[in-house]
Amino acid sequence: MGLVVTVSLGACDSKNQSSASSQAPPSTPLVDTASPLAVGSAPVVTSAASTTIMSNAGSGTGAAGAGHQQGAALYAKYCQLCHAPDGTGYAADNAPSLVSDSFLRGASDEFIAAAIRLGRPDTAMAAYGTVRGGPMNDAQIRQLVSYLRSLGPAHGSLDEKAVTGNPQRGLGIYVAQCQSCHGADNERGKAPSLHNREFLAAATPGFLRHAIIEGRPPTPMQPFAGRLTPGQIEDVVAYLRSLAPPPTTRESLAAQVPDDLPLVINPQGKHPSFTLRDKRFVSAAQVKRALAEKRRLVLVDARSPADWLLFHIPGSVPIPYYDTKRLSQIPKDDTWVVAYCACPHHASGEVVDALRRQGYKNTAVLDEGILYWKDHGFPLDGRDVMRKGKPAKP
Repeated sequence: MGLVVTVSLGACDSKNQSSASSQAPPSTPLVDTASPLAVGSAPVVTSAASTTIMSNAGSGTGAAGAGHQQGAALYAKYCQLCHAPDGTGYAADNAPSLVSDSFLRGASDEFIAAAIRLGRPDTAMAAYGTVRGGPMNDAQIRQLVSYLRSLGPAHGSLDEKAVTGNPQRGLGIYVAQCQSCHGADNERGKAPSLHNREFLAAATPGFLRHAIIEGRPPTPMQPFAGRLTPGQIEDVVAYLRSLAPPPTTRESLAAQVPDDLPLVINPQGKHPSFTLRDKRFVSAAQVKRALAEKRRLVLVDARSPADWLLFHIPGSVPIPYYDTKRLSQIPKDDTWVVAYCACPHHASGEVVDALRRQGYKNTAVLDEGILYWKDHGFPLDGRDVMRKGKPAKP
């Protein structure tokens, strides 16, 4: 989230260190109705990390205390891989802090909930709401938001006055002051994209003003109060608001992953011969070639199933990093198993580590990740691909 909660995943640990930073540009994501969903029970998480974070969630009694613990468990299961156990971020792919005072004062509960529910398409922040095919219903999202809110101040009063700045002047200021971190509309930077349409649909003028003026201490996003004049800040706000998508009829995209997806691609094909970097990473070019040559392999999409539904490598199966039970169904022979994510290494690295603990010999992480794959026009399948009239290449 850098300046805002665009929520991406990033700065991977040393074993998952990326060799390339190329990322796909943001595209127009779909939006939908956040209608109430059936209440479901939160997953039980028993890892040491989750125990630690739950102990920091504060003690409570009755339903409030139980909901608080459920929110902490949800955070441990779905969020801490990238946003860190304490919520301070930057555990993977520069995923921003979710607990900085400035962010929590500026972000409403619905802003945070929308980011969780709908994600930030074409970034490493997947959609986690069932309305998009993710694992969490609205009741669970509310529990998670409540837990995050407990870690810092309440939502404050924002200056939601009409935007009076000049978008053209704001563009020039953005290029000079912001673009080196937040990127451009066709180029992802090291901080969250401010051109992402889901973000722009949710970020009010007051939210943007607050973020620019206050920054996100102690993250790399520093305050611009005193560095930019009030007029210049208003120009940047005007520029960002000019990028916001027009109001549309929100389309529900609730869908389920088919439960009969075959695990092995080209089961009668020969095994590929991969050369791994650091005994762990296989290049996208090698995997693309293996698919073109109809080699036998398994491709595991480690993201939320919501992102698999939007776009995925043809023949891949969604086995997310937070629920790897289906890995035991993969043949334990010489078949190569390649896991990928958008990080590009962290979630997929969790899957590969789980496979190796179970004794699978031929395993690898897709080195550049799925966003590089998409950006370079490699074969893709999925709802977003079909919607844009770009079926998978043979």
